Amino acid sequence: MDTAATPFPVMLDGVRQLARETAATHAADVDREARFPQETVDALRRVRALSAPVPRQYGGAGCTMAELTQLVSQLSQHCGASAMVLAMHYIQVGCITRHGKDDPYFQEVMRELVERQLLLGSMTSEVGTWGDTRSSICALKQADERFELQKAATTGSYCAQADGILVTTRRADDAAAGDQLLVLVRREDCTLTQMSTWDTLGMRGTCSPGFDLKASAHVQQVLPEGYPAISALTMVPYSHILWASLWWGLAFGAYAQAAAYVRSLARKSPGVVPPVATDLAKLNVELQTMRYHWQGLAQEFDAQVVAGTDSEAFTRVDWALKMNNLKTACSEAAPRIVQGALQIVGIQGYKNDSAYSMGRAHRDAMSASLMISNGRIAARSASLLLVHKAD
Repeated sequence: MDTAATPFPVMLDGVRQLARETAATHAADVDREARFPQETVDALRRVRALSAPVPRQYGGAGCTMAELTQLVSQLSQHCGASAMVLAMHYIQVGCITRHGKDDPYFQEVMRELVERQLLLGSMTSEVGTWGDTRSSICALKQADERFELQKAATTGSYCAQADGILVTTRRADDAAAGDQLLVLVRREDCTLTQMSTWDTLGMRGTCSPGFDLKASAHVQQVLPEGYPAISALTMVPYSHILWASLWWGLAFGAYAQAAAYVRSLARKSPGVVPPVATDLAKLNVELQTMRYHWQGLAQEFDAQVVAGTDSEAFTRVDWALKMNNLKTACSEAAPRIVQGALQIVGIQGYKNDSAYSMGRAHRDAMSASLMISNGRIAARSASLLLVHKAD
């Protein structure tokens, strides 16, 4: 199967093209109607990008974190919602490839991900936990070789459109709230009842309302490693690094529009540097800083994985602080850069029907600080700094 795997440069070219030709074409309608970006997901399937993180021995591209960030950031320049779906999917696939790689059932799941280009959704929130994904109320109920599960989630990431959903749950009725498992629930294993709407300011195409999930399946669909380890070693770094690259793509898209506007002004007055070009130069500094931040940590993640030291490195306080800092810094930089680009363009960027419109990018970027509240993350960092000794 290794010879059939799509080389990364070919996949990147394919994603870059579909971002311009498909995602960009449907982005306004996806946003306006708050509908799932089905055309873009179908195009991602055609270039086999949905199985990018799957190891090559199972037919996937075996992409590194640094490579996955390139795919996500290319897409987010043209449609933030499509890129968020892709990033969330990669997070779920990463949990399987890193924590199910020694399990025969999940090895077959990886082959199926490649063959069928399955889309995986996420359900880690729950009514009553107040946004704490490391705590569950619902519990797995096992009988013989099957389990039953019912969960009321405040949000379910595009669950109605996903082929499978990774769901957090307590290990058993008598387990502590933090004694969690991660379960693969296939679409045919469950019934979903939508409990709320998804009429949001931005990221409207991610289609993530609240759901009541009822599932019954074989116990082999429970990932063998507990969720505390999955969260620390995979869910957190995948989320923060991929999201940061996504937010950079949103910011870059707005910056590119502002740059095109400034160049149009320069063409009208040859030899004269438009005054707003200075503001563009300042945005370029912020954009570069933001990019080096997520790229550097993506490379550090890959280096630890290759060296086999990730289990130790990703549970240290200094790594947790790096992840927290990356999330807060990039989630705050993205809307600031988009706002700066809007100020350069002016009213043409403010108008929704303008070629320089930045309304969608602005609204999408505003979600960044809310996806795991920056206030919650800052409080966590504050407690970590009380015990962390800087080297």
